[in-house]
Amino acid sequence: MKKKKFNFSGIFALVCALLLLVIFVPVNMIASYRDKVYDMTPAKQYTLNSKTKELLDATKDKDIEIYFMLESLQPLKDNPEYLALYHTLSELKKRDNITLTCKEPNEDPELTLSLNPMGNLGVERGDVFVKCGDIIKRVSHDKIFQSSTVYKQAREYAGEELIAGAIKICTSDSLPTIYFLTGHGEGSINDTYRQYAKRLKSDNYDAAELNLGETGAIPENAASLWIVGPKKDITETEADMLLAYIGQGGSVSVLAGPCETKGRFRNLEKVLSHYGIEMDYNIVSDTYSSNQLNDNTDTQNPNYFRVSFFQRSKDDGYTQDLTTDLFTLINDFALTAGTYNTRSFGILPETQFDAANIEVCSLMTNVTDDGGEYKTVSTPMGGDETTADFAEKELSGTLLDLALYSYDRISGGKLFVMGSSDLVDPTMTPKKGELAASYLVLFSNTWLYDSDIDMGIGNKANAYDTMIFKSAKEAKRVMALTTILPAAIIIFGVLVWLKRRYA
Repeated sequence: MKKKKFNFSGIFALVCALLLLVIFVPVNMIASYRDKVYDMTPAKQYTLNSKTKELLDATKDKDIEIYFMLESLQPLKDNPEYLALYHTLSELKKRDNITLTCKEPNEDPELTLSLNPMGNLGVERGDVFVKCGDIIKRVSHDKIFQSSTVYKQAREYAGEELIAGAIKICTSDSLPTIYFLTGHGEGSINDTYRQYAKRLKSDNYDAAELNLGETGAIPENAASLWIVGPKKDITETEADMLLAYIGQGGSVSVLAGPCETKGRFRNLEKVLSHYGIEMDYNIVSDTYSSNQLNDNTDTQNPNYFRVSFFQRSKDDGYTQDLTTDLFTLINDFALTAGTYNTRSFGILPETQFDAANIEVCSLMTNVTDDGGEYKTVSTPMGGDETTADFAEKELSGTLLDLALYSYDRISGGKLFVMGSSDLVDPTMTPKKGELAASYLVLFSNTWLYDSDIDMGIGNKANAYDTMIFKSAKEAKRVMALTTILPAAIIIFGVLVWLKRRYA
């Protein structure tokens, strides 16, 4: 009689399974209780970048407030898609000098108002606000996760880059400054444009006045230079300084509303013409009643009228975008497409400026009546006999450019031109609210100088493995090797086991 052999493989497997349970279950429970995370993602989405840590260490003496506009962080933790933001905010919360507050936007109106006192930043669910002292920076929820440039259906996490940049801005001792030029009859940011200067402050810019004729130099911290409502021409020296500034990558905004000053602004024209723009000496009105809008006294006024804005398309050849956000507000009926108290401009023939390296685009024009005809009237104002004759005979009843941009492709210099300076004067604002042209001026700030700081952290993306096949035949062959062959091996193994299971 043969001795029966004992098979210990089953007992061994059971013992191994029990050991795994004894070791890993308690470890997992402890890790869950301590909320310990081991970041195994290739881009380290759940771990703060070393540059962020260096920034936090450098600003540990600053009291920083972070507001997350949602009831709590729990919805982020429960959704794997938003885990990266959860871990970023959780790590920031651990810092002694940082307080994190979670609130629904509609839950605390006073808090919402304090974060957005001018009403221009917007407060939406999922937004992150960083505050240090009087400086507030908003990180929009729709920028925290961005569409991947490589994988169309994938999203990249940009939250740490943006939040770290916001912390750096808010803890900085000085903000990028927008300088308003003086000495040419312009209004003051302490009076006429005081409200607009305050608005710039809430948008993370500082505002100051600059008399180039006296200083003879442009400050290094200049984000951009603004010429708003000049009543007399700039000097030749100032014109040369502005041209040199733009030529070195600087940004200039010209809000030249109609004025009755006799004679041409030759030096200002010199700057504009170098960048492909000519200035008309007129004031534009619309005689078609359906295009007319109500003014600051709530009275229908031909100088307040409807306009059309340029919308980019993929194949139009233009590289700069100043109107996408504007169209969002217009399409949501938050703004009326209109302007007021404006002169017109024109684009010079390409033979009269360096059109190969300078990109000029009209941003805002007048609109037609229901029959497709322009009913706008150009009334001469200021200038000389030549400009008056041109304004009267050539600019009525035709398409007019009311705002433009010019972009130097070589230096990166930028020039924004608007035909109305009253758009930044609150006393001239329509009684029932601002028109879209006012917001075009506001949005041009970001184009002229983006206040977001590049921290060098970049977007954090998931890693995806891809395979590229030369033909469908090759793809089928690989699929066969990766599916059919493993399946055949498994079936073969099962058959062998069935045959020998009693051996």
